[in-house]
Amino acid sequence: MPQTRTAPATDHTATTAAPEPPTELSLEERLAFINAAMTVRLDEAKVAYEVNTAHIETGPVDLADVVTVPLTPTLQPPDSYPTPVASLLQRAHHRLLTGGWCKDVLVDTDGARCMLGAIRTEARGDSGLEAAAAAVLLDAIRRKFGDDVDSVPGFNDSHGTARVPLRMLGQAADLANTRRL
Repeated sequence: MPQTRTAPATDHTATTAAPEPPTELSLEERLAFINAAMTVRLDEAKVAYEVNTAHIETGPVDLADVVTVPLTPTLQPPDSYPTPVASLLQRAHHRLLTGGWCKDVLVDTDGARCMLGAIRTEARGDSGLEAAAAAVLLDAIRRKFGDDVDSVPGFNDSHGTARVPLRMLGQAADLANTRRL
């Protein structure tokens, strides 16, 4: 009869050494892992934002709409232009800055004024000066927004904030000064 071989008996009771506890990560290593995790989350958020806003049409941003007046405007008017119409437009600009801007009326109950109301107040009854300032302002508005603008009050009332009307008064003052009006 052929002999069969059997495997020798082994002792399975030997204990294996417990694995060493993981060493604590250094601060730099932890920050690197957190940075990687945050980068993944921000990339996912970026893609989600782009998908969610892809259907919204946006126009170019005018830097003049972003950069506006100082947070705390000074109460003293700037040095006046040497020409009467430019000086009037500059005073009207300052009046809107300090006294407030409104729409749909020349002067509201709080004393805020529209563009034409500020010009009329600063003209102090000089209707010729007021008319010249309004004409230069309308010309400055049409240069920027086209000939579709039919009047200063209509332009003023078409805006929800003072940002654009104030900017146009400043540009009109510059234009009047350039024309020596």
